[in-house]
Amino acid sequence: MGEKKDQMPFTRENYLLMLGGIALLVIGYLVMSADKTEFGFGFMGLTFGPILVFLAFMAPFVAIFFNKKKSKNQRDEMAMKKEAEKTNR
Repeated sequence: MGEKKDQMPFTRENYLLMLGGIALLVIGYLVMSADKTEFGFGFMGLTFGPILVFLAFMAPFVAIFFNKKKSKNQRDEMAMKKEAEKTNR
């Protein structure tokens, strides 16, 4: 109820983690397509590439749930702001 409506849901770090996941996804597919054995049955096409793609699909979950820990001073300031808002009502 007392949250600011103009506050962004994600921070810069969250977006960077999501972009990293997209980059890892592209790299994983490129690794799988770069396998020169017949039908992609080599190590890169069957093992390394899919592992990269799997990690790339997990990156958005990490990015969504990543929350930077606030220092004690920041927590104290936020608590004081909340108390001041309650007393002003």
